Amino acid sequence: MSDEFLFMNYLLEKYATYRGMTAGEVLREWDSHDITQKIYDCYWQYHTERIENAFIDIDSLLASGKHAW
Repeated sequence: MSDEFLFMNYLLEKYATYRGMTAGEVLREWDSHDITQKIYDCYWQYHTERIENAFIDIDSLLASGKHAW
């Protein structure tokens, strides 16, 4: 498995805990907003910063479809 894939699973689980949801619910939400690939593509930024920065960006993607930065 790639580092990106492993991190995506980690991020999904952490974000689910942050939102009080299951990982499956979060993934369905991301898919319904068509942002799953955008999140996956942000590996190089997300994995070098605090996980909370990724949460802020994902919340922005869900709300507006745009990155927070």
